[in-house]
Amino acid sequence: MIGETLIYWYERNKRDLPWRNIKNPYYIWVSEIILQQTRVIQGIEYYRNFVEKFPDIFSLAQADIDEVLKTWQGLGYYSRARHMHAAAKHIVEKCSGNFPNTYSDLLKIKGIGDYTAAAVASFAFGEAVPAIDGNVNRVITRLYDIREPVDTLKGKQQVRHWAEKTMVTSSPGTYNQAVMEFGALQCVPRNVHCGECILRTSCRAYTAGVVDLLPLKSKTVQIKTRYLHYLIVRNNGDVFLQRRGEGDIWNGLYEFPLIETEISGGLEELITTRQWQQWFGKQIPHISHISGEITHQLTHRTLKIRFYEIENCRPAFSEQQIRVKKEHLRRYAVPKVIDNYLKKRMVSGSLWCEG
Repeated sequence: MIGETLIYWYERNKRDLPWRNIKNPYYIWVSEIILQQTRVIQGIEYYRNFVEKFPDIFSLAQADIDEVLKTWQGLGYYSRARHMHAAAKHIVEKCSGNFPNTYSDLLKIKGIGDYTAAAVASFAFGEAVPAIDGNVNRVITRLYDIREPVDTLKGKQQVRHWAEKTMVTSSPGTYNQAVMEFGALQCVPRNVHCGECILRTSCRAYTAGVVDLLPLKSKTVQIKTRYLHYLIVRNNGDVFLQRRGEGDIWNGLYEFPLIETEISGGLEELITTRQWQQWFGKQIPHISHISGEITHQLTHRTLKIRFYEIENCRPAFSEQQIRVKKEHLRRYAVPKVIDNYLKKRMVSGSLWCEG
């Protein structure tokens, strides 16, 4: 009964989104990956751009990873793009470009997790398996007053059990979309309008008066602050970039040469670091501009960033730092905070003035 009511609500309240009412597993997969950690309104433009650039699994698999990352630039969580690219290669090479059509087979593809496998299996192939994301966790824990934290094994098992019990098995794809849409539009995290909810008489959390407390989580994320100093070094019209490595934020993206410090500070602190002295020795090159400290918030990190524009200088860089012509700089995928800074400085005409 609850499942049918959710579908009834969905058919009358769903948003008109470009990935709805399609069965193509590639398009569904792309949309679901983009929507992870991304607001729908932002995801729509990125989805359209992505499928225009890579209209099928073959074009994505054949693309260079830098091209994929550039198309993804600004969405954040760049591991999603790298995993998509790797999965596309696997599907083309091992499956002749045909998407696996079951939940269990989709899970065998590296980079496709439980939620994504369930979404593709139910939306594209009609398999009766619940797709459980943050919205579904919220709806199910409230409907059935689940007090186990959803980030524990027991909590996950209880949510899955009740999601399966509620599922309309004759329309699993529509049911999954209905629960997610209900969580996005009606059963929201805070300031819930339960009095207008079509399911309030069936909602155990509403009856118990604990809607605002659910879902529970056992872990508290510790936010760490990091201090990043980017050196925009110009030499004969070129600038220097380096690619970020694995095991840290922005894996695979390009950035300017970086010095990270333990505490906030400016040039006085920077020139005392081992990295500065390795690159510049005891000299202080001509610095045409130093930005104010920019705060950039990630999920688990607060970044405090400064940019130093250095003119007519050739530091003792290694092979890790590459020369790039200034007119080619926009071809490289960079973190959003760097892209924003470049746009601001290029509009002013200050960044590339002759030193």
